[in-house]
Amino acid sequence: MGESQKFQLGTIGALSLSVVSSVSIVICNKALISTLGFTFATTLTSWHLLVTFCSLHVALWMKLFEHKPFDARAVMGFGVLNGISIGLLNLSLGFNSVGFYQMTKLAIIPCTVFLETIFFRKQFSRTIQFSLIILLMGVGIATVTDLQLNALGSFLSLLAVLTTCVAQIMTNTIQKKFKVSSTQLLYQSCPYQAMTLFIIGPFLDGLLTNQNVFAFNYTPQVLFFIVLSCLISVSVNFSTFLVIGKTSPVTYQVLGHLKTCLVLTFGYVLLRDPFSWRNILGILVAVVGMVLYSYYCNRESQQKASEAPVQLSQPKEVESDPLLSVENGNGIHGDGGPKSPVWSSNKDLHA
Repeated sequence: MGESQKFQLGTIGALSLSVVSSVSIVICNKALISTLGFTFATTLTSWHLLVTFCSLHVALWMKLFEHKPFDARAVMGFGVLNGISIGLLNLSLGFNSVGFYQMTKLAIIPCTVFLETIFFRKQFSRTIQFSLIILLMGVGIATVTDLQLNALGSFLSLLAVLTTCVAQIMTNTIQKKFKVSSTQLLYQSCPYQAMTLFIIGPFLDGLLTNQNVFAFNYTPQVLFFIVLSCLISVSVNFSTFLVIGKTSPVTYQVLGHLKTCLVLTFGYVLLRDPFSWRNILGILVAVVGMVLYSYYCNRESQQKASEAPVQLSQPKEVESDPLLSVENGNGIHGDGGPKSPVWSSNKDLHA
């Protein structure tokens, strides 16, 4: 099997793991929130990261991967930034309507494209831009309902978008700069992310829910779903770093919107959640955008491979990280960086 085929299989595996684990944790957390009333999203995320770190420590002890220390300040800054971005996304959701929060999530892709273009001189072709516009239109049609604006909520959303974009860009650049794997980076940054969220989590959750996480009635059923959520989060967090490392932050965000469409479809088919023709139309448009994005990225990747001698003399990059293609070394993080967790009973909760 050639190197390109191995990269392709690795990328497909990472994308598949990310989708399956993310949808699974949404199902688990919906039961935890809607049925059992456990709405402490930020604190739960700190537990997710703590369990992830412990799992990776066991894997290190079993010599499943090699510990590779590097710039401690970069790791600490990256971990704290990831934790802050998750907290800001939760605050954005708490102080805005659901529709405005969905717009915040949609804004992450154009913001990432802008930052990569300005600071990394990365080029996005017109076809890639066109496919991303179609994707965002579809997700917007399917998910955005009301748009109630307020000054504080808008400011928090702006901070959430910026920190999330920077954190995801750093995920890719750190792996390439220091030549560390997604597992090695996750292992070293997890304690800082968990510590940040563990400190701010109870305060944020109390502010958003008017409840005390430590005074909650932890029944055996609640504990079971918390443990299950934490175990699934290990796969979610690992696949997040893996996908961004193998592709790019933009591709990871495209994948995130695919998960949103899958969750909506799952909720309608199995849970009989309310569904309208607007949801169906939006999902179909979004799928068209994802297919076009994957197709154009794959085509540009093949063109770049065939013109390698010419490309070596050019300083700029082209976005060529297809949704289902090989890692080519280009490109520059959580429901949540990982995607943000969502704490309301009728919203999705990611790790």
